[in-house]
Amino acid sequence: MNESKTNINWYPGHMAKAKRQMQDDMKIIDVVVELVDARIPASSKNPDIDSLASGKSRVILLNKADMADPDVTAMWKSEYEKKGFVVAAVDARKSNGLKIVNDCILAACKEKIERDRKRGILNRPLRAMIVGIPNVGKSTFINSFAGKAVAKTGNKPGVTKGRQWIRLNKQVELLDTPGILWPKFESREIGLRIAWIGSINDQILVTTDNAEQLLVYIANTYPGMISAYYGIEEETGDSAVPGAELLLRIANKRGCLRKGGEPDLERAANMVTDDFRSVRIGRISLERPVKE
Repeated sequence: MNESKTNINWYPGHMAKAKRQMQDDMKIIDVVVELVDARIPASSKNPDIDSLASGKSRVILLNKADMADPDVTAMWKSEYEKKGFVVAAVDARKSNGLKIVNDCILAACKEKIERDRKRGILNRPLRAMIVGIPNVGKSTFINSFAGKAVAKTGNKPGVTKGRQWIRLNKQVELLDTPGILWPKFESREIGLRIAWIGSINDQILVTTDNAEQLLVYIANTYPGMISAYYGIEEETGDSAVPGAELLLRIANKRGCLRKGGEPDLERAANMVTDDFRSVRIGRISLERPVKE
């Protein structure tokens, strides 16, 4: 990512407005269900949510778990459970894990349900707010959970524009909210990871830089995976190949060429990014819990 691109305008007005609305809605919410991307469970977790949801029951769903390294996902589940969250690894596109999600909401609200029961309040639906950064899979999750297409879905950040209440079952009512990022990333690495999974519009990024750095990460963390998929040499350690050279080798190997045979690096970069996001390279986690 070029230096000129690190301060991109990715916090548009509708996100600031959505955050203010979320703050107001918290007053009537019992539990906050936060979707994070299982490939980047820390980087895709909006730090603003912790302050907005202070005092509320919390559920974290490690979504797109089918795309992430299962061993690393298990580490993240344990990490967030230690911090007091109710956690589940899910794939929002499949309905077979939705009972688990419902159970998570009930578990997180166990004390409230017991308080209501003692006061003679029975069968009052729990009000859950679902939150998450753009493109983390909230709308797909809601559609799977509700069993019908009640929320717009898309593969571009920001498709969900407004808020909507959805009655999921007799036990849970869900308030959907637009995906919001936060005004400033703590580090350049967080911005990169969010870009790699597609939560920042690709059109405002330097595609080749992002792809080169993604290739370096995969080569260092999952040695042999790039070689196995693309059929190129991929030295690691002291002989590590720079990202630009890896991208060049992939462009030549896969025939990403301009007229005259010159490598088309941008086309190759788009291919690498798509291969990663489509799990064709393999199940890859982009970060791990920091050891205390």
